[in-house]
Amino acid sequence: MTHIAIPIPTSAGKQDIQIEVTINNQKQALHYKVELFYWEDCQNPQGHRADCLSEMLSHHDPNWALYYIGAPTEKFVPITFVEKMNSRLK
Repeated sequence: MTHIAIPIPTSAGKQDIQIEVTINNQKQALHYKVELFYWEDCQNPQGHRADCLSEMLSHHDPNWALYYIGAPTEKFVPITFVEKMNSRLK
């Protein structure tokens, strides 16, 4: 997939982003979501954050693919997912 950076206004909490693009006169709808994963929700909050993140992502909806991991804060990490194409065809 080729990438184009589009600034998204920052807002607190979960975001649902739908974008329609036209490529070579063919329209495509893209669906993204941003979720905040809180460190306190880790099974072992004192453990390594990479392990925590891996564990939390292992329980995520399989119809969504990991797209981008944002800059973590002391309380959470924002993660962007893109909806898989086959899940939109249902």
